[in-house]
Amino acid sequence: MIAIDELTIDQVHDAFKSGAYTCRELVGAYIARIKALDQQGPCLNAITVISSSCLDEANALDEHLKEHGSFIGPLHGVPVIVKDQCDTKDVPTAYGNICCLHTPKKDATLVKKLRDAGAVILAKSTMPDFAASFNSASSLSGITLNPYKTIRETGGSSAGTGAAIAANMGLIGVGEDTGGSIRVPASFCNLVGLRPTVGMISRAGLSPLVKTQDTPGPMTRTVRDAALMLDIMVGYDTKDPYTASVKVAGPPRGGSYASNLSDVPLTKCRIGVLNSVFGREHSAECNSVNDVVRESLSRIATTGATLIDIDIPDIDYYINLSSTYFSRSRFDIQNFLEAHPIIKDVSFESIHSSKKYHQALPLFEDMGAPKSFKHPYEDPDYAKRLEVQQDFQRLIIGVMAVHNLDVIAFPSVQIPAPFVSDVVGTRFRHHFPTNTSIASQLHHPAISIPVGFTEKSGLPVGLEFVGLPYSEQKLLELAYGVESLMKARKAPVFECLENEIGESDN
Repeated sequence: MIAIDELTIDQVHDAFKSGAYTCRELVGAYIARIKALDQQGPCLNAITVISSSCLDEANALDEHLKEHGSFIGPLHGVPVIVKDQCDTKDVPTAYGNICCLHTPKKDATLVKKLRDAGAVILAKSTMPDFAASFNSASSLSGITLNPYKTIRETGGSSAGTGAAIAANMGLIGVGEDTGGSIRVPASFCNLVGLRPTVGMISRAGLSPLVKTQDTPGPMTRTVRDAALMLDIMVGYDTKDPYTASVKVAGPPRGGSYASNLSDVPLTKCRIGVLNSVFGREHSAECNSVNDVVRESLSRIATTGATLIDIDIPDIDYYINLSSTYFSRSRFDIQNFLEAHPIIKDVSFESIHSSKKYHQALPLFEDMGAPKSFKHPYEDPDYAKRLEVQQDFQRLIIGVMAVHNLDVIAFPSVQIPAPFVSDVVGTRFRHHFPTNTSIASQLHHPAISIPVGFTEKSGLPVGLEFVGLPYSEQKLLELAYGVESLMKARKAPVFECLENEIGESDN
């Protein structure tokens, strides 16, 4: 039986080369794991469907290696969990919504790039309807449970990818981030979650939430695996004009985001600590996160890194007024559905009026309220929101310039993973205490890095670094240093896996 806990891409490739196991055996082991944890046992509910062709794809990769003695590409034989937001050829896809279940005839651009690099598309993962939440609630799949404590939430909207990769149901995962949908579940599930600059990765073949903020990105157990994924996913795509960003960013140093990872950049960096967005000190829940993050920052300072307390005047004003969810989300979703090549007679209005969406999604509910906007220009404040976004970006960049900062740091989310009862109830009806909206509405890249667990509840905590636009390489290098220092990644423990999972599907 293959030991699949905490495997990395490099370890899998070494095993393929040595003949320790084949890609088919590895895929079979992950399928067995999904059956044991997602369909049985704790029933995490992270996976919507296992690809019916993944074993055939694995066979073909094994034959190629046997015949040619070489890999097809940098992700040869790597089993990937893909968020349901991405079209995946011949694999049922629904964008989290029960009305939209269909089988795409072609891959989203990023899925094709992964396949061309040799990856195996193992399964699709759960998400809330149209990614419209910081929780996991979906009309298609229900609630996804946190692998560290199953009475807790996984976080959204890349909930299934977060739970699946944390629980070792796949090697690497694809998420998507509009306001924090990669970094929230990464923080709650002890993962590395990278939100790239918008346009670095094509959104062609993905359902939108806010077109100007949406970006796919990697969700992995290690920084190096995230960098290896990014190397493949980044690229210009004529189907998504926003990918002109790739030309602006230029190639990574050395030609690869993964090629220059070391501890050295952390020792020389300057980090701005934004204390005003740490959780409320009188809240035990917030303090449990604050304690872990402040301890990690203290340890980072021992490496030689310089920590500087910074202030962003009126930050709540900028976060609130730069939000365009209610200005354009309905418009972006409707345009997507109108142009969809397969889904017919389904519109935002038909979904909303029939209430065929999960009722624990206040954002989706409000997007269709009587006073909601069908077009961004109907919002009398839309122009001001765009202006404030730019003012916010200039303000942040100015603070970084004054202090010569590499990144700004704070807790990814102010609280640990909440109870499932909290998210299906009314607690977060008007506000979810995440800090991930900051980078999203700045249009800056950001990364969430595991830095420890809360003392009493034993729940994962993520530290977020926000960088300048197109600073993905810097973020990965600093995250690698934090990862090496903190060594905070630990797999969840399941009683049902204390014995062998049974025979893999060979």
